[in-house]
Amino acid sequence: MQEKFLMGNEAIALGALDAGVGFVSGYPGTPSTEVLETVKKYNDGSVYVEWSVNEKSAMEVAAGAAYAGCRSMVTMKQVGLNVASDPLMSLAYVGVKGGMVVLVADDPGPISSQTEQDTRTFASFAKLPVFDPSSPEEAYRMMAQAFDLSEKYATPVIVRATTRVCHGCATVAVQERRAVKPAQGFQRDTQRWVIFPRTSFLNHQKIETRNPAIGKELCSSPFNFIQNAAAGRRGVATHGISYAYTAEALSLLGVRPPLLKVGTPFPFPEDLALNFLRSVDEVLCVEELDPVIERELTYLCGKHHLPTRILGKQTGHIPSAGENSVDAVKAALAGFLSLTPSAAPALPPPPQLPVRPPVLCAGCPHRASFFAVKEAMKGRKAVFSGDIGCYTLGNAQPLDMVDTCLCMGAGVTIAQGLHRVEPDAVNFAFIGDSTFFHTGIAGVVNAVYNQHDIVLIVLDNATTAMTGHQPHPGTGKTMMGEISQRISIEAVLRALGVASVEKADPLNLDQAVSAVRRAAQVSGVSAVIFESPCIAVTKPAPALTVRAETCVGCKQCISKLGCPALTMEGGKALIDPSLCTGCALCSQVCPVGAISAPPRAQG
Repeated sequence: MQEKFLMGNEAIALGALDAGVGFVSGYPGTPSTEVLETVKKYNDGSVYVEWSVNEKSAMEVAAGAAYAGCRSMVTMKQVGLNVASDPLMSLAYVGVKGGMVVLVADDPGPISSQTEQDTRTFASFAKLPVFDPSSPEEAYRMMAQAFDLSEKYATPVIVRATTRVCHGCATVAVQERRAVKPAQGFQRDTQRWVIFPRTSFLNHQKIETRNPAIGKELCSSPFNFIQNAAAGRRGVATHGISYAYTAEALSLLGVRPPLLKVGTPFPFPEDLALNFLRSVDEVLCVEELDPVIERELTYLCGKHHLPTRILGKQTGHIPSAGENSVDAVKAALAGFLSLTPSAAPALPPPPQLPVRPPVLCAGCPHRASFFAVKEAMKGRKAVFSGDIGCYTLGNAQPLDMVDTCLCMGAGVTIAQGLHRVEPDAVNFAFIGDSTFFHTGIAGVVNAVYNQHDIVLIVLDNATTAMTGHQPHPGTGKTMMGEISQRISIEAVLRALGVASVEKADPLNLDQAVSAVRRAAQVSGVSAVIFESPCIAVTKPAPALTVRAETCVGCKQCISKLGCPALTMEGGKALIDPSLCTGCALCSQVCPVGAISAPPRAQG
C-alpha cells in the first residue's frame, strides 16, 4: 500500500484500475472528464479506453464488454446520463456478467451545467444500486465494492460523485493493483441477452426481490454508519460531500449529535436508518439537490409508525437548490440544535469581488464566426439557435448571437421548429464539431427529410474545447493514441443530402460573410463549415499593434468584437500582447486601418 495525493477523479480512476477494470468508455463532460483521462495515463496497455461519440454509445459499448465478462466502466456527467438513459434503463433489466460501473458526476450549483439533477433520484428510478462518495479517499474505496456488488448481483452499479469530490484533492491510501480479470467471452443465451417483453416482466420481478436484499447487505457497508449514537435526541442525517461539510460545521460548533451517514442511498439501508430513527426525536437531513434521505426517513417513520420528526429541504430548513457550504450547514445546524450564536467579535465583511462574466478567449475563431453571421444578416430577420460548448458564450455582448440553448444537438432541431412557426425568418443553427458527431447528425437528417429551411453553421475548431481538448471522430485520433480515419463533416453533410455545403475560414471576414450570405439564399438545408483551430491547440501568430497616430478612438474594434485583448488607453485602442493571438479579426473591423501585424524580422 502507498499513499498518493490525488484529485477525486484520479482517485476514482485508480480505484477502477485497482479493481481490475478492463474496458473504459465515456464522453467528456465537466466534472467527470479527468476520470477517463487518468485511466489512459496509468494504463499499462491491458485496459481498452475510448472517448465514444456520445454517452449512449459509451454506455452500450461498455455493456457489450460486460456481456463478455470483462469489468467495464462508463463515465459521464449528469446531463450525459440523460443521453445514456435509454440503454441504461433496459440494461437494468437485462443485467451484465462482468462487473459494470456507471460513473456519473453531478454538478450542484450548477457550476458548468444546464441542470442540477440528482443521480441518486435517477438510480431509484432505474432501480439500480448507487454509491455516493463523500471524499476522494472514499471514492477510491467505493470502486472496488461497486464492481464486486455489480458482479454478485449481475447488475450495473452507479457511482455518483459531485463536483467538490471530483475536483477536490486528498491523500489516498492506494492498494496494489489487481490484474485485469480475464474475460470468459460472450456466451449465447437469448433468454438472457435478448430483451423480449416476457423476459422483461420476469426480470422486473427479480429486480424488485433483489433490491431489498441489496439494501440489507449495504447496511453493513463501511460507507453507511451511525456516529455518536445516544448522544442526544436531535440527530443529523447526511451524505456525500455534505457529510464533510456537516462534520466540519459540527466541529466548529463544538457539538456531537447522533449522525447517520448514507453512502448508498439506493437501495436504502433501511435497518440501519431505523436504528437511528428509534434513537432520536428529530432529524435534520443535510443534503444537496434532491431530498432523497429526507423522503426515505419520512417514509420509514410512516411505515413503522415512528413519531420522529424529519426536517430538511421539504420543510425549508435546508436550501432547496444549489450547493451546500460549511457556513450554510453550520447556520442550519445551529438553528436546529438551538445553539447560541458565538459572542466572538464580528469580522468586517470581505470586499466585493469584481464581476467576471465568462467570455470567449482572445483570438477564439468562434468570435469571428458569430461576427461574420451577424454582418451577413444585417437588416434581415434572423434567429440564432445555439448549442452546448464554448460557443454558448456567443450570447454575451457585444456579439449577442445565441438566442436559444437547450442541450447538446438541440440547436439544429430547435431551429427547425422555429422555422415552421416563423418561415419569414432566417433560422440559423450553430453547432461545434464534437457536438455535431455527438447528437447533431440525427437533427440534420430530420431537417433534410422534413424539408426544413435552416442554415447550419458548423464551428469546427478541431477539438472538444470546453472540456479540455479531447479528440473526436473529426480529429483522426483515438484515446488509445491510434491514428484513425478522420471523418469529414463536409462528406457527412453531403451524404445526408444537404443542399449546399461550403467551407470558409472565419478569420477571413470577407470570405466568411460571403459564404453566409450565399447559404441564406438556399432553400432547404444549407451549411457553412467554419474551419479554424482552437487557440489552445495551435501556435499563435505575432500579436497585432495599434498605430496611435492613425487610431481615431472610435472603439469599433471593442464594441463590435468584445475581444479581451482589446482595451482603451488615452482615448486610443490598445492591444495586450500577452493576450493577443494574432488572429487579425480586429484589423479587418477597424474602419481606418490603424491595426496591423508587426513587421517580420529580416533575415
